[in-house]
Amino acid sequence: MRVFSIPMRTRFRGVTRREGVLLDGPAGWGEFSPFPEYGAAECARWLAAAREAAAGWPAPVRDRIPVNTTIPAVGPDRAHDLAKGSGCRTAKVKVAERGQADADDLARVEAVRDALGPGGRIRIDANGAWDVEHAARMIRSLDRWELEYAEQPCATLDELARVRRLVDVPVAADESIRRAEDPLKVRAAEAADIAVLKVQPLGGVRAALAVAEACGLPVVVSSAVETSVGLAAGAALAAALPELPYACGLGTLPLLEGDVTGAPLRPVGGEIEVRRADVDEEALARYEVTGADAEAWLRRLAAADAVLGGGTAVGDAPLKGAGKAGRTGAGR
Repeated sequence: MRVFSIPMRTRFRGVTRREGVLLDGPAGWGEFSPFPEYGAAECARWLAAAREAAAGWPAPVRDRIPVNTTIPAVGPDRAHDLAKGSGCRTAKVKVAERGQADADDLARVEAVRDALGPGGRIRIDANGAWDVEHAARMIRSLDRWELEYAEQPCATLDELARVRRLVDVPVAADESIRRAEDPLKVRAAEAADIAVLKVQPLGGVRAALAVAEACGLPVVVSSAVETSVGLAAGAALAAALPELPYACGLGTLPLLEGDVTGAPLRPVGGEIEVRRADVDEEALARYEVTGADAEAWLRRLAAADAVLGGGTAVGDAPLKGAGKAGRTGAGR
């Protein structure tokens, strides 16, 4: 088990560094990288996904995955440059950033439309930050630039269902699926037109496939802003789905300053390959964490493992360098 900490190029969901644990198993590497606010029960799904990755995934039915570029809550000039330089024809634009105004969102989406041209596709993601009235008003305003869909405009299923009845733009559910006790309630509530599925929060590729089948909604596979190791699991899910009607949110590696592999899963021509990502010792050395910070991650993993009933060799396979003091590696 190896702990990493990679700086973000731009603050994203309040996170400035992406951190986690890499697990090596018979089939290859898996990633355990729950966000800081998640408790043991929620982290258990992320660990189940890492275990599965180390053991093996279902057979793919496609070898390349179309992806969107993700535009953080940056100014319009930067948003334009990111969209233009991505090589992708679809962009997911973050909106409703704390401390920003509606005018910032409007300017950002307008800049991305200008960068992509009339043939590009734009989807927005509010991460549940709006109330119903605000969401309906903003979605209508932003749709002047022809939105493909609005992702998680409000926090609850009831709110999503109400927004869905008020706007013509399709509504996608993300947090309402990946952070729910029962991910299938979104269908019963008629709260969404599209299901956004992420491998780690749902407990692995097979678990996500089961949710997709039971949900009965079109699926967009997205990332949790992972390294290439985690992105490979997302690609495995997208590759195993019977149908893939939308570009996937797996083009997020450019949000990180670096990676743990010598062959990153970066988008090329708006697509990524379906393949595993092997950890490269030289690449990992720049971002590997040891000492107290590594031990803290080991404790998080052990707590998640206890929820799952054990099975991860936390005690038998201690973290490399966990007894050293402080952090090592460049790029800190």
